[in-house]
Amino acid sequence: DEELLKCIQATIVQVQGDYEKLSSVTGNLLDDRHQKQKDIEALFQSLERLEKEKADKEDLALGINVKADKTALAGKVSRTQFDASMERLNEMIQEMLSRVTGQEQGWHQVQRQLSEEMDSKLDRLELGPFRQQLEEHWKSILEQLKEKAPQTEADDAAGIKKQLLAHFHCVSCDRPLSMLVPGP
Repeated sequence: DEELLKCIQATIVQVQGDYEKLSSVTGNLLDDRHQKQKDIEALFQSLERLEKEKADKEDLALGINVKADKTALAGKVSRTQFDASMERLNEMIQEMLSRVTGQEQGWHQVQRQLSEEMDSKLDRLELGPFRQQLEEHWKSILEQLKEKAPQTEADDAAGIKKQLLAHFHCVSCDRPLSMLVPGP
C-alpha cells in the first residue's frame, strides 16, 4: 500500500507539474493570440487608411483633369466673342477707309492750291514735268490704297471651309477666296 501511495503521490506531483507547464503554455498562447489580434486590427486600420488615400488620389487626378479641361475651355474664343471682335475690326477698317477718303479729298484740295500757286509762279515748261510727277505719285498711292482695302465683293462659291482668321476656300474646287466673315 505504501508503494501504491507513493506511486499515486508521484503521479499527482507529475500531473501538477504537467498542469503548471500547460497553464504556462496556455498563458503564452493567450498572450500571443491577443498580440496577433492587435496586429490584425492595426493591419485593417492601415488598409482602410490606404483605401481612403487612394480614393483621394483618384479624386485629385479627376480634379486635375477637370481643371485642365476648364483651362483649355477658357483659352478658347467663343463664337460670339469672335464675331464681336470681327465686327469691331470691320468697323475700324471702314473708319480707316473713310479717313483715307477724307485725306484723299484734302490731298486733292492741296494739289489744286499747289497747282494754282505753281501756275502763278512757274513757267509752263517747268510745271508740266513736275505736275506729271505729282500725278504719277498720287496714282501710285491710290493704287496702293485700293490694293490694301478689303474686298467686299461676294464670291460665287458652292460653300466655304472656314478658318478663324485665315482665308476661305471653295468646298467644291478648294480654290482660295477673299471674303468678309459672315455675321452670326
